[in-house]
Amino acid sequence: MLKRVFVAPDPGRTRLRFATRAVLGIALAVAVCGLAGHSLTGAVTGGLAALLALFTVTDATVRGQAVTTALLPAVGLPVLTAAAGLHDHPVARDLTFLAVVGAGVYARRWGPRGHSLGVFAFMTFFVAQFLHATTDQLPEVYAAVLLSVLAAAVVRFGLWCYERRLPPPAVPAPPGGTGLARVTTRQAVQATAGAGFALLVGQLVSGQRWYWAVGATWWIFVNTTSRGETLVRGFRRLLGTVIGIALGLLVALPVHGDPTVTAVLAAVCVFGIFYTAAVSYTWMMLWVTLLAGLLYGLLGVLGPGLLALRLAETGVGALGAALAVIFVLPVTTHSITDAWIQRALRCVHACTAETALRLAGAADADPAPRVAELEQLLARVRLSVAPLVHPLNPMLGRKRRARHVLALLDDCAREIRGLVAVAADPEASHDARLAAACHRVQAAVEALTDGGDVSVQPGDAATTEPALAHLHGLEQALSELARPLRTPSGSPLVGA
Repeated sequence: MLKRVFVAPDPGRTRLRFATRAVLGIALAVAVCGLAGHSLTGAVTGGLAALLALFTVTDATVRGQAVTTALLPAVGLPVLTAAAGLHDHPVARDLTFLAVVGAGVYARRWGPRGHSLGVFAFMTFFVAQFLHATTDQLPEVYAAVLLSVLAAAVVRFGLWCYERRLPPPAVPAPPGGTGLARVTTRQAVQATAGAGFALLVGQLVSGQRWYWAVGATWWIFVNTTSRGETLVRGFRRLLGTVIGIALGLLVALPVHGDPTVTAVLAAVCVFGIFYTAAVSYTWMMLWVTLLAGLLYGLLGVLGPGLLALRLAETGVGALGAALAVIFVLPVTTHSITDAWIQRALRCVHACTAETALRLAGAADADPAPRVAELEQLLARVRLSVAPLVHPLNPMLGRKRRARHVLALLDDCAREIRGLVAVAADPEASHDARLAAACHRVQAAVEALTDGGDVSVQPGDAATTEPALAHLHGLEQALSELARPLRTPSGSPLVGA
């Protein structure tokens, strides 16, 4: 876990810039709320709104990010109104909260924008419970949300929009389907059922902090697709919460809500959340838990009992998520992993075809975007295979085979990157052997995706042509993939 954070590569220092900008944006939002004369409730609301605006908006283009950011208040303020208005009507409040959970997860079918708006809607309802917001506080809370989202937008799109200098990332489309065959629909039902369990049991544990359990269930479902992914994420959330509570006892409690010290430590927590989110969910939850403890210290209610209660409610939420993904319309690791591997292999096919055109002299052929897409697809494969390679997975055969598949897919990606780099050279050879090698690679991918056998021709060991060497390496990796992708009975890797 330590290695994943401190040794993980950070190309272009993207994570560092992402985290630093978040601290600046949230600090500006809180400062603006303070200058506007808002109370502590307004300042906390504003800070959390800015955090969400900077964290959850992930559209591929800067323009898309700006549009999604502008839409956040349009989604959040009505939900905030409902949460405050139903403060004294617990049954209606709970049913509305569950409806927000279901709608928020279902919105993922519309890609990154739907995901961002769904998260913001959920979190505005959650924050209303966190702060016990009532209707008489709505004008101040409205103003805090609007000012904070604006402050975050000024920092993100005005003062420090480093994304303008980067190529738009390739964002793989979510799995398709209709009705209950659509993964997002099944997850919406699962999340609602899990949140319902968490809400009921969470209220038995604590009539005041029950929403922690619902929040735990919600965030376990974020960025997961299959049953295995959700269970692993639940374990990591619980582990991060335990470590965060231990740190809270050592750090947050002695602070006693001192505003200056709390502000400095909160900035450190924000940086930690943004810097570690991409590489370790456990570390991210550690910082989230410590930040929550600091905020409760500001509100004057922090104590060991409260931290213990947070752990209990997190456990309830994790249990709710686990029961939902196991018993309610389960989405198997088998189906999701197989789908992402198939898409990655088809991307290899497209990369090779585009490269062949480039090597044949087609000036408009550009395989580079395909390489970026392949990297994103392989990231999704790693996420879906994570349950199989998890240290606690007792099925050693599956674990070894899954690791082998990941290693071979990484080999494919490495050979593709090398091939594309060679093809980008205007002096690259147009050797006739390249066309034949590209054709063999494409045939190998088609055989893999159709469930057939892959044969590989021996390459010329003495070749000095870099593109041909990469193609032979890619062909060999695809050939070796055929065995671990299937069991002797012919079922896919994850069905073993």
